[in-house]
Amino acid sequence: MILAENLSLLRGGRPLFEKAGFTIHPGWHVGLTGNNGCGKSSLFALLRRELQADTGSLQRPAIWTVAHMAQEVAALQQPAIEYVLDGDAEWRELDSALADIETMDGNEVGRLFARYESIDGYTARSRAAQLLAGLGFAEADQQRPVAEFSGGWRMRINLAQTLMCRSDLLLLDEPTNHLDLDAILWLEDWLRAYPGTLLVVSHDRDFLDAVVGHILHIEMGTITHYRGNYSTFERTRAERLAQHQQAFEKQQQQVAHLQSFVERFRAKASKARQAQSRLKALERMTLSAPAEIDSGLEIRFRAPDRLVSPLLRLDEADIGYDGVPWLRHVQLGLYPGARMALLGPNGAGKSTLVKALVGELPLLAGTRLISEHTRIGYFAQHQVDHLDVRATPLLMLQRLSPKTDELTLRSFLGGFGFGGDRVTSVIEPFSGGEKARLALALIVWQRPNVLLLDEPTNHLDLALRHALLVAIQAFEGAIVLVSHDRNMVSVLCDELLLVNDGQVRPFDGDLDDYAQWLRQWRTEKARAVTAAGRAAVAAPVAAAVMPPPEQAPVSAARKVVRSADVRALQQALAKAEERVATHQQHLDEIAASLADSAVYESGQADVLRRLLTEQATLQAALEEDEARWLALGEELDALTG
Repeated sequence: MILAENLSLLRGGRPLFEKAGFTIHPGWHVGLTGNNGCGKSSLFALLRRELQADTGSLQRPAIWTVAHMAQEVAALQQPAIEYVLDGDAEWRELDSALADIETMDGNEVGRLFARYESIDGYTARSRAAQLLAGLGFAEADQQRPVAEFSGGWRMRINLAQTLMCRSDLLLLDEPTNHLDLDAILWLEDWLRAYPGTLLVVSHDRDFLDAVVGHILHIEMGTITHYRGNYSTFERTRAERLAQHQQAFEKQQQQVAHLQSFVERFRAKASKARQAQSRLKALERMTLSAPAEIDSGLEIRFRAPDRLVSPLLRLDEADIGYDGVPWLRHVQLGLYPGARMALLGPNGAGKSTLVKALVGELPLLAGTRLISEHTRIGYFAQHQVDHLDVRATPLLMLQRLSPKTDELTLRSFLGGFGFGGDRVTSVIEPFSGGEKARLALALIVWQRPNVLLLDEPTNHLDLALRHALLVAIQAFEGAIVLVSHDRNMVSVLCDELLLVNDGQVRPFDGDLDDYAQWLRQWRTEKARAVTAAGRAAVAAPVAAAVMPPPEQAPVSAARKVVRSADVRALQQALAKAEERVATHQQHLDEIAASLADSAVYESGQADVLRRLLTEQATLQAALEEDEARWLALGEELDALTG
């Protein structure tokens, strides 16, 4: 287990936490929460033994394998899947060693293969491919060099490499920052099944609710353990704060009463002893501090100069790149008060649609109508990358409004947390959250009446997310939102649009329905690999038994086709099951051969290599046919259910 006793850590001369104590048992999934800069990343560094505590101790089992997601990826020429496989260091070492077995004796070769099999080495590439697929990578992209991917996609590759590690302790720092909702739902399923100990830092409350059962909250130099998910933590903490405040107020009444007595009767001889007694009681009293709630920032959108209807409209718009439409016949109007969220799988075209609305991407066909009074506030996924990092927050705002007095600008920026010297500090060393805050401030200052927000909560902590949500709720103009923050989407938006298969259409349901739709869509996408084989089997049978339309009523024809489909699926299922059994039989025979010590003797290297090659090939074929068999079974159940 992980045990902290009297743990204190100072950074830059100030304590992050002091005399902290907590216990994390093996297998616990723990969310680590607290304001930016409170020490969450430093606690991770202590667990990785990259930092030493100033006092006290933080112990964990020495034999544990710790997996931690790196925050940067070099521009490597290594294929993405090979980079992910590097996450399992032992597998990589064994794989490299087994590539050169001619120089080894039989015992050494046998030991290596026994270990390789014990760590499921034969399925490593399949597992790495599944991780990449779950995080949104197409099969063809898995062989592309890491250097060809953008920063956000490299972070996904980093996450896949971290998950590839067969770890005892998994440390994840903001793993959802560069993921869309599809990938987040997949990651939630993966983490729920993770058998080791998990510590995760995230500002996504829905994600924390889904994957953790405990919370460690860092606040005012203390670390407090709460049982339950994030929602339970919020309720429990609110109750504790309320109780603490009540105790503080009661104590203040007692203090005021004692002080009043002392002041009134200290000078009277008859009451002097009693006054002195109360004065000593007052000195002995341990005074409580008032309950302090993390100070959230107050964001307010300046009222738009003018609202017109419609503010912006797309009519029969074809949208795409290089003359190739990704989205066709888009019909979309934005009116004051509109609250729209764009949903859809990764790569479906959500950001493409937003760019077309902004006017950044010219239409291939159709029209974009925009009022002369429309003022668009656009927050892109990588908005912070476009800030002038050599400027200061004050200078950035002065460029937008050179005639406004400095006091007004300073007051406005103070509402976004840029007070004191921070408002005149160079932007370059700012954290991601501070840069995102500044980018939002620059948008708010311009009084937009249309907000186009593409993943606006990346890098924002929970306090700022809440402040932004409150501000947007009071916004009078139109909003189009792309976000993996389900809380923001559900609270803010009353209209959901699904972007998929080149279409933009209303989605009938809520986010729970959408999550189910995504899982179904993923399943159907996976089945597409086997669809061609099923079609090849089903088509001849269906063609032989289906009568011409004019020879039977429609309902009868449908029954015949349904019957033909069932028979075709049954035949395909039987064949798949037969192939699975055949592969398994051959694998058992090879395993028996590999169990014979004679095959590891000198002079048998060619035989051993052939057996291993056959084993790897059969294992891959077995996995493919098992997947096909399962898919066929599900389809048959659906057809006959």
